[in-house]
Amino acid sequence: MLPMRRTALPLALVLLAVLPATAVAHGSHPPSPTFPSVLLDWRFDPLVAVLLGATAAAYLWAVLRVNRAHPGNPQPRIRTWLFMSGLVAIGVALTSPIEAYEGSLFSVHMVQHLLLMLVAPPLLLGGGPITLTLRVSTPTIRRRLLWVLHSPVVKAISFPVVTWVLFAAVNWGWHFSTLYDEALENQLLHYFQHATFLAAALLFWWPVVGVDPSPWRMPYPVRLFYLFLALPQNSFLGVSLLSAGQVLYPHYITNLRTWGPKPLEDQQLGGVLMWVAGDLAFLIAMAIVIVAWMRHEERRTARLDERLAAERAARGEEPWTPSVPRGQTGR
Repeated sequence: MLPMRRTALPLALVLLAVLPATAVAHGSHPPSPTFPSVLLDWRFDPLVAVLLGATAAAYLWAVLRVNRAHPGNPQPRIRTWLFMSGLVAIGVALTSPIEAYEGSLFSVHMVQHLLLMLVAPPLLLGGGPITLTLRVSTPTIRRRLLWVLHSPVVKAISFPVVTWVLFAAVNWGWHFSTLYDEALENQLLHYFQHATFLAAALLFWWPVVGVDPSPWRMPYPVRLFYLFLALPQNSFLGVSLLSAGQVLYPHYITNLRTWGPKPLEDQQLGGVLMWVAGDLAFLIAMAIVIVAWMRHEERRTARLDERLAAERAARGEEPWTPSVPRGQTGR
């Protein structure tokens, strides 16, 4: 029984990070939102609560195990905060007033999708769930997990070109097909829609965040170029929704309401959100990559200086100090 428990819990860390995407539910038609009462219009979903709670519990259990086993090298607190923030982002997307109004307003539905694709995934990956799983696993389970990580299937689906194309295809495929409107009417299809959004986003952000081991390790300049290329496809999608001359999703026409913007205006607002907020998210990510790149170069330079100093000391030479040009001595 104990070996089975040791096997199940580490695997749950990886699996449960994806499963919350399948827990989304439509509510009844909400009333006209009024401030501040709209902030209290949360939609409790037992499945969402159980999955998010189980994921958080499994992650924190692993953190405690690692910290106890390796007090000199504990799990960085920032990673725990990032992972928990990712779970909070999913919870806000699926149970907050965003969930209450996403079936009535396309613009609110767009906010939900932005949270699931551009906010939650990089935060979850910043928590290093794969690394934590490997550290808490037994040697046998660790070898099996590493074999899976380097298997041909994982290598194929995690190849950066594949993840980039998949991310764009999921975005465009859902928004410009009848499946989007059908998902608003079919609960199971709506589950699948959000699951594909989160899964594709996790694969997209995996090589960018770079905390966990991956079959493909992108240098920082390549990460910047990878994100830079995502900007125009996101902008074009937002502009396409903004410039559409008719409502693309009949659900928002037949879903009669006596308040808020007209369906076409609401759709245009959703396009603006995709365009502006989406591009802003990518720009912020690019800025973070630049900062991480600079720090990486500083650490690399410091290690090189230490190695050169050690080599000079081994040869009995004086430590190197930069020469000061004449006329620039300190006063």
